[in-house]
Amino acid sequence: MLRIRNLISGYGKLRVLKGISLHVNPGEIVTIIGANGAGKSTLLNTVSGLIKAFSGSIQYNGTNVTQSRTEKIAALGCSLVPEGRQLFWTLTVRENLMMGGYAVRRVVKNRVQRKQTVNERMDFVYNLFPILRERAHQLAGTLSGGEQQMLAIARSLMSEPRLVMMDEPSMGLAPLIVKNIFRVIGQLRETGKTILLVEQNAKAALKIADRGYVMETGSIVLEGTSGELLENRDVQRAYLGKDYRRINE
Repeated sequence: MLRIRNLISGYGKLRVLKGISLHVNPGEIVTIIGANGAGKSTLLNTVSGLIKAFSGSIQYNGTNVTQSRTEKIAALGCSLVPEGRQLFWTLTVRENLMMGGYAVRRVVKNRVQRKQTVNERMDFVYNLFPILRERAHQLAGTLSGGEQQMLAIARSLMSEPRLVMMDEPSMGLAPLIVKNIFRVIGQLRETGKTILLVEQNAKAALKIADRGYVMETGSIVLEGTSGELLENRDVQRAYLGKDYRRINE
């Protein structure tokens, strides 16, 4: 579904990504782990068209989107849940979701069918996150951190993407909320979504992922199945914590 080859990207003259190559197959959950500053967010922003690549290629479902505009990439079925949520704080939960479904206007011309499509997608995300239905008319800026993250994910799903990229969805959340977020990520795979997950909570990410990549200073330094990475001593030492083996034995 997603194939990246020798991708170089960054800001101005600063090269952050230094020849990244990776792939994501349909129906997979693939996670990218790494320390702050490794280039993980830059990678997702480049794939989504928010940052233009210096060189290399990005293929999505067989289409070269390396230099495509963000709205075209989104329309092709690739959505991003950005780091920091980036909601429309002064709009309600429902209005944020409607913004996420804006692309429906370009695809479905008939007004009645368009309304029906949006309502069906709204029901889908409300079933994933029932609290959002209760908060439908509440301003996004007044939600708790966990509710805001749920809304950010739900908004991205309103465009009915096939590939969902998530940037640090567990950041700053309580453990119980984190558990719920990762449960939903697993549910999304069951509905046919493909997930590319950037996450500093390496243990939680690898436990639900099929495969993973480890990034350091703009490069992929290690890749493998989630089981292989969980058992790798370098990964354990750097990202899983010193007590990982004792807890899991």
